[in-house]
Amino acid sequence: MRLYKTITVFSTLIAVGSVVLGFVLLDAATIRLSLLRRLVIGLLGVVGVTPPSTVLSAVLAVAGLASITLGAGVYVLGTRFRARGMGNSQEDAAESSDNG
Repeated sequence: MRLYKTITVFSTLIAVGSVVLGFVLLDAATIRLSLLRRLVIGLLGVVGVTPPSTVLSAVLAVAGLASITLGAGVYVLGTRFRARGMGNSQEDAAESSDNG
């Protein structure tokens, strides 16, 4: 049961964090005055790289969508995990209707 709780807590935490990060990245891709976008442009400027605005928007949008997809995948896999003795609620309902 301890392993179940640990997996549930961390998978939910990772999923929520990934989805929030994804929306922040999408926001930076669509709003030119975003704080994150300014930070990325500043960091790239320090290195000496100045990407075109459309390329930066595309990269941020793809990264945002990938992060949201990752969060959804982690959440789905985390909810599929069952501890010993735990059955699927649909299976339990089917067994009880067969018996009764």
